[in-house]
Amino acid sequence: MIDWQFRYVPFKFQLSDLTLFSLRIPLQVRAERLVDDTPPVRVLRPPVDELLNGSQGFVVRGMPLQQEVRVLSRIDNFFCYVPLQYQHCYIDLRQTFDSYQKKFSSKTRSTINRKIKKYADYCGGAIPWKSYKTASELRDFFNLASVVSRLSYQQRLLNAGLPESDEFSQEAQKLADQGRVRAYMLFDGERPVAYLYCPVTDGVLSYSYVGYDPQYMDKSVGLVLQWLAVQALFAESCFLYFDFTEGQSDHKRLFSTHQRLCGNVFMVRRSVGNAAILNGHMAMDRLSVWLGETLERLSVKTKIKRLLRFGRQGPV
Repeated sequence: MIDWQFRYVPFKFQLSDLTLFSLRIPLQVRAERLVDDTPPVRVLRPPVDELLNGSQGFVVRGMPLQQEVRVLSRIDNFFCYVPLQYQHCYIDLRQTFDSYQKKFSSKTRSTINRKIKKYADYCGGAIPWKSYKTASELRDFFNLASVVSRLSYQQRLLNAGLPESDEFSQEAQKLADQGRVRAYMLFDGERPVAYLYCPVTDGVLSYSYVGYDPQYMDKSVGLVLQWLAVQALFAESCFLYFDFTEGQSDHKRLFSTHQRLCGNVFMVRRSVGNAAILNGHMAMDRLSVWLGETLERLSVKTKIKRLLRFGRQGPV
């Protein structure tokens, strides 16, 4: 039997990056892992015989799919809801950095090198950055990263910045004691401007928390730090994959060596209440997409997103 985790799973009702409210359903949760090498699924079926008391169903995050599936359908006495289907991006670290660089076209390599050189020139010739592995080093990392996190749009708009709780810090230090975390910080002189925090499970680094000072957006600090971190990870030569986790973006596609179709699959008991939540959530997602496309046609989408992320002054 699969080891499920029982949770009250929130369904966030969002317009673009802005969360309006959320509703919760008690579900059994698990996540597929890269090291499991799970074959793509063609037919979705709820494991009914594993349903626990009080549970309304199941959610499997990152389930590999053979092909795209309907967003909402019925399977026996369950709704099957797959709101997020995406190309799961990751880097295979079981090669040399020289081999990795060959995946990029000459034009892309030139663009990356130009952006790195631009930041190096801005910093006076050498890029100040640092990696963190030990528990004592992580204490310094959190002190610096928290400053950047509070400025980043991830925290200001999504409430998804680096956690600052004692529990999170203590867990991170436990991971560090086991050699199971890597963290990176980019500086402008003594000023921290971008961070990356990656816990490690079974040789796989997870792209868990990332943020940058919005004043440095035009200096590509996220790309610069990612490149330096990846280069350092190849040099260590002790990890299997760098997992960009769920969702997709140009940044993830740029750095990844592999992509596979995955989805977050919710299999929820059929009821009036659950039907209302799932249909409402799907409708809100479609409204958000329509609104984004409309703003794009009016050529104001980028301006509005920048206003939300950076405030009225915008990045400098």
